[in-house]
This record gives sequence, structure tokens and C-alpha cells, in this order.
Amino acid sequence: MLNGKKILLGVTGSIAAYKAATLTRFFIKAGAEVRVIMTHSATDFITPVTMSTLSKNPCYIDFIKNENGEWNNHVELALWADSMLIAPASLNTIGKMANGICDNLLLATYLSAKCPIYIAPAMDEDMWLHPSTMKNLETLKSFGNIIIPPQKGELASGLNGEGRMEEPENILAFILNEVSKTMPLKGKKALVTAGPTYEAIDPVRFIGNNSSGKMGYAIAEELAEKGADVTLISGPTSLSISPKIKLINIVTAAEMHKACMENFKGKNITVMTAAVADYKPAVKQSEKIKKKQKALTIKLAPTNDILFELGQMKTKTQFLCGFALETENVMSNAMLKLKRKNLDMIVVNSLKDQGAGFHEETNKISIIDPSNKITNFDLKSKKEVAEDIVKFIIERLAK
Repeated sequence: MLNGKKILLGVTGSIAAYKAATLTRFFIKAGAEVRVIMTHSATDFITPVTMSTLSKNPCYIDFIKNENGEWNNHVELALWADSMLIAPASLNTIGKMANGICDNLLLATYLSAKCPIYIAPAMDEDMWLHPSTMKNLETLKSFGNIIIPPQKGELASGLNGEGRMEEPENILAFILNEVSKTMPLKGKKALVTAGPTYEAIDPVRFIGNNSSGKMGYAIAEELAEKGADVTLISGPTSLSISPKIKLINIVTAAEMHKACMENFKGKNITVMTAAVADYKPAVKQSEKIKKKQKALTIKLAPTNDILFELGQMKTKTQFLCGFALETENVMSNAMLKLKRKNLDMIVVNSLKDQGAGFHEETNKISIIDPSNKITNFDLKSKKEVAEDIVKFIIERLAK
């Protein structure tokens, strides 16, 4: 859920600052990129070297970076972040945040941030229960900030009471829960196919399609990023996928067919990007065919039309997206495929478009819906194309 997310961690002057180290490790392990801003008083409790080492990024403290006049751009930091967490948030910092005081880099960045902001207070119980603290927290909530309440426990004063900063694992769980609420595909199950299939001629040779699988893998990642529970059925590729995605490896069209039939039921979204071979050798030779000077004829038999079968099987609660890679009559052929296979949308690209097609890092697509409305997109990276496709699916599901 946090994979690829950018988290800005603010650390203020509190004995609980030591927990920021564990928090940073948790975020990094979850796949997030972390940058840390410390107040000067925070450095009395934990060193910038520690936070820099754990975050794998420079630690920010002052506006001025060095004697050459280079500076840490607080606006740039604020815009970089997908989420900002201030943990621990001292009473002093909470008071400044609530009243718009801007006397250090952390506060300037906070006031510039447009992303969700989480605040994990840490202080002694009497300070926590003071009316001014309660008033400041209500003010921060009214600004849209999210408070992660402190817990009861042993405090730095030696007393036992409320005000102890929440434990790092619980802060991570809290943020994950909040992030999940904003995911448009939370609770949805998705099936994606990707890559080629290989149809054996003999133990050495095969026929297949020239697909890298990059587009399908990018779509699977994007669906998961939006909260879906994703199953990816993949032909032979050299690609890797996030462990949060269930991966089913196949080789042949028959194996792809079997995996799709077994996994299609109950899926809310299915995106069929795989380049499945339309034909396979009618007979696979048990031994390697020896090279001869005369021509060789191989009889081919058709494979199952998986997309057509899924189109006949799908229910009203299932959304089915197909792909069409064409070399001629691109739109008319795609529209025929859309209708014949009972699809909810079809993604179209042409091998004649420069920068699109197999093994490229980019793609140029059009999307056609059941009313034959065509939406065209510019040449983009396959990650960006995946974002466009998933966004289109989300919009269609909302109608």
C-alpha cells in the first residue's frame, strides 16, 4: 500500500524521537521513500546521521544548507511528499502549528504542504490534558490534519499516564488504514494477464508472440496501487512483480486458458493484455527436428479464444477489458473485437506508431467503450499508460 509512496517525516524535540528511527525502517520496508526533517531540539535526542542513514536520504534541519548559500527548499519538500508525518510532535511544535508560527524548516514545510498530514503527539500527561493543548489539537483537526492519539504508559517524567507517543508499528497500521480509505478499488478483485505464450514445436523450438509483458505488469501494479486484490497470470518474461500481487506463471495458451477459467469467477475487473498465440503446432515432436535443406511444413491448430469465452461468462458485476494490437484498419478491427467478444472496453495500439509496441518502454493507446466512443492518448511511458487505463476503468465502474 505504501510501495513507491513519498513520506516526509518530521521529528521534534522529545524523548520519543528515538521511535522515529524504527518508524523510518518500517516505512522503508513497506516500500516507501522517506525524507526526514528535524528541529534543532530533536537533534538532542537522536542524531541526523542516524536518520539520514536509515532513510537513505539527507536529513534536513536548517534553511541554509551550507556556507555557499545553498538552501533547503521547504516548498519543494512539501510538494514532493504524498504524506507528511510529524512524530514525535512536541507540545511546542503543536502550539506553533496551530497558530501559524513559522520559525524553522519543519514548520515552513508543514505550512506549505498540500498532502495528508499526520501528527503523533508526545508529552507528559499534565501537558497533554492542558486546555491549551486540547484547543490546539482541535484547531489542527479543523485544518484537516489527522491526529494519532498518544497512549497511556510510562512517561519520561517517571509517571504512568496518557501522553506516550503511539508505538511505531501502530502508527504504521494507522496510516495504512487511513490510506486504504482513499483507495478507489479497495475491496475489488482484479485479474490481469500478461506476456506471451510459447507453443512447442519440439523439445527445443517454439512459436509464440513477441511480447515483453511490460504493459500487463504495469497495469497489475497500478490496480494494486489503487487498492485492488490482484492476480496476475503471466507468460514467460524476465520481469518481477510486487509480492502483494498473486503471480501465476504459465507457458502455453492451454495453460493460460486453464488459469483464466479457474480464476475469472468472482473477479470484479479483468484486464487481458497477454499476447496469447492464436495457433499452436498440431503435433509436438518428441525429438528435436533435424535441420535439412528442404522446406519444412508444420501444421497448426487454433488455440482457445480465451477473451471470447470470458466475454460469454461474465456477469453484470464483472468488468472485462481487452487489448487489440493492429497493423491495419486499426479502429474498425478493434470495434469489431469489442462487440464480438462482449467487452466493456478495449485498449488499442498500432505497431505503426513510433515508440509503441513490443519491448518498448513507451506506448501510445486509444480506448474504445461499448458506445464506440474513442479516447486517444499521447505517447507515454508504460507506467503512465497503465495509470490512464486504470483511471478509465475506475471512471467506468463509477457510472
